[in-house]
Amino acid sequence: MMCDGSIKRLVIVSNRLPFQLHVHNQQVQVNESDGGLVSALKSYLENQSEDYSFDSVLWLGAAEFQEKLWNKFRANSSSSLRYDVEPVFIERKTYNQYYNGFCNATLWPLFHYFPSFVEYDHNTFRSYEDVNRIFAEKIVSLLKPGDFVWVHDYQLMLLPQMIREQFADIPIGFFLHIPFPSYEIFRLLHKPWKEKLVRGLLGADLIGFHTHEYVQHFLKAVQMVCGYDNQFRTIHLPNRIIKAEMFPLGIDFEKFHVTGTTPVIMERRDSIRANFADQKIIFSVDRLDYTKGITHRMLGFEKFLERHPEWKEKVVFILVVVPSRQVISKYTERKKLIEEEIGRINGRYSTLSWQPIIYRYSQLSFTELTAMYTVADVGLITPLRDGMNLVAKEFVACKADTGVLILSELAGAANEMGEALLVNPMDEEEVSSAIVTALTMSENDQRERIAKLKQRLRDYTVVHWMSDFINQIHEVKELQRKQETRYLSKASMSDLVAKFNKSQKRLLLLDYDGTLVGYARHPSLAIPDKRLVELLRLLSTDIRNDITIISGRDSSFLQAWFGDLPVNLVSEHGVGVKLKSTPWTYRTDVEPSWKQIIKPVLEIFARRSPGAFIEEKKYTLVWHYRNVDAELGFIRSRELLDYLHHMVRNSLLHIIDGNKVIEIRIVGNDKGTITLKFLEEHSYDFVVSIGDDKTDEDMFRALGDKGYTIKVGPGPTSAQYYMKGQQDVLELLDELNKTSCPIYTAV
Repeated sequence: MMCDGSIKRLVIVSNRLPFQLHVHNQQVQVNESDGGLVSALKSYLENQSEDYSFDSVLWLGAAEFQEKLWNKFRANSSSSLRYDVEPVFIERKTYNQYYNGFCNATLWPLFHYFPSFVEYDHNTFRSYEDVNRIFAEKIVSLLKPGDFVWVHDYQLMLLPQMIREQFADIPIGFFLHIPFPSYEIFRLLHKPWKEKLVRGLLGADLIGFHTHEYVQHFLKAVQMVCGYDNQFRTIHLPNRIIKAEMFPLGIDFEKFHVTGTTPVIMERRDSIRANFADQKIIFSVDRLDYTKGITHRMLGFEKFLERHPEWKEKVVFILVVVPSRQVISKYTERKKLIEEEIGRINGRYSTLSWQPIIYRYSQLSFTELTAMYTVADVGLITPLRDGMNLVAKEFVACKADTGVLILSELAGAANEMGEALLVNPMDEEEVSSAIVTALTMSENDQRERIAKLKQRLRDYTVVHWMSDFINQIHEVKELQRKQETRYLSKASMSDLVAKFNKSQKRLLLLDYDGTLVGYARHPSLAIPDKRLVELLRLLSTDIRNDITIISGRDSSFLQAWFGDLPVNLVSEHGVGVKLKSTPWTYRTDVEPSWKQIIKPVLEIFARRSPGAFIEEKKYTLVWHYRNVDAELGFIRSRELLDYLHHMVRNSLLHIIDGNKVIEIRIVGNDKGTITLKFLEEHSYDFVVSIGDDKTDEDMFRALGDKGYTIKVGPGPTSAQYYMKGQQDVLELLDELNKTSCPIYTAV
């Protein structure tokens, strides 16, 4: 399937469908969920009706009802849903192992930084693969041109790649609604699991996260697990480029803001306030989950009561815990622990007319929830980890002009809500102090903070979030189209040779390793053969040709093999330059003493990697691992890259992750800089640059559309064309020689 940039149908894929079915008076009725994603879609459709870019929306998810009930519902044409639905029916045992097993007993605790809670069960991972595959088969059977597939959350991380295997060009997005952990946490997964999860996500064109921190964690995981580089959050895969980006999920601000002033809510608010007439209200609502830090929050509140007895009977903490749908023993244990702590604290501090904690274990209706938001003086939202936490945003949106939000600094929302009182949820003293600050804060200070928070929420709502993601998927597909490199066919080569023939001043920029010669086990073995030397000699005899070998090799190597030819030589990517028949000149501003610091590190990694060795040049150090066992070499190279990136931070050193090499050099030594210098000093009417490695991308970008740029080998590149291999380069030089030397006989 080809993507022409015109998206006609949005296909949303989530673990569950956004509604439940039930039978009432022998009629099948639908109850829509009120989750963040459902609200996002509904708000987007309601607020973007005039310039709505989709002809239709299709939602796929696992069914929580029997197929018989679904068929009965589908037969009823009066459905109130604003989107089409396709349920995925999964055998109960498989779904349980997938959902309560790998999803919520492995991924959930690990991604929320609870490694001691993680269960490692190969059976549940197999069920995870099976369910993702069932989803993929269902989706593939329904897809058609013009579809944009948007996959959601940690339950379906394998799905993008499974779809990509069947549809090479269809737009696929993925959004993770929970944190993506640091690599030190992520690497605790079994190796095959983490490889499949990362590669599964890389099937998408655009991968979204709530915060910059989660994006960076993911990019590092991609580099460490798969070895793919990134630049400006763009990941370079062997066959295409994709992006990882930050999209902080917003809320339907007006829905909460306006609802807080409706008569029903105001009446309920006044009723609650009457019950606690002389008391400040602290409010907290969370789903039952160990990540929410409810017991830590209560200990912070207890510390507040202990340290500030003057607040006795003047404050009440209303704590609502919403039952979890997940069948995990830790949640039952957590509920028991919470209730024991509530009983202990109330038993210690209650009086005959007052108890400090009012506890409720149940769902809250929208009316009750918004009434509590409006009446509460303080919102106490302190999860131990949270992908975003929309409760904090909803609380602020419902406030008229005063109120204080205490928010965990470990919630994703903390990145946007700096005016809240940010706390470490593990620190009882800090939570206690924040409660005092919130209860005693002046109204002017409250108004100023709330106003800023509300404006930020108004500026980036759930509609903006959804529009932003959809717009960026268009941009990524356009970027992919621009980056598609065309094979240098016979027709294209003929065009190049014809322009070469008509030109009077020509510049040929040629990389060495992987371009003029193939790679060898050791750099000293990759030497030019007689054919190559003769081709270059013949080309250089034409005074119209400036042949430039621009390489990472040192000057002594280039001098030994090409010093007798009338060609330009550039060593170590620009440190040394030798123009035709002139001596070598070197940068005088490069201080090589840094090598004394870096080289011992490379030696340590070389000792740990049999077959690795260090190549020391005048101003460059190179760690080679071509001869190391492939798996070990990859692992060691990722470890070394990570070590070096931290080591050289804020220095003038640049690290290149090349083709089986890691190169360290001074910033400013690159092929792009020297290419621009050649272009500035001479007026060429024909330029061609050829290279195979990441270091050659600087040259391609510098040249831009001022000449021909050719990459040896396929893959994402800034070059206009690619050749299959080094022999194609020699054939091109043969063709150019025929033009330069009419009596030339191919060598």
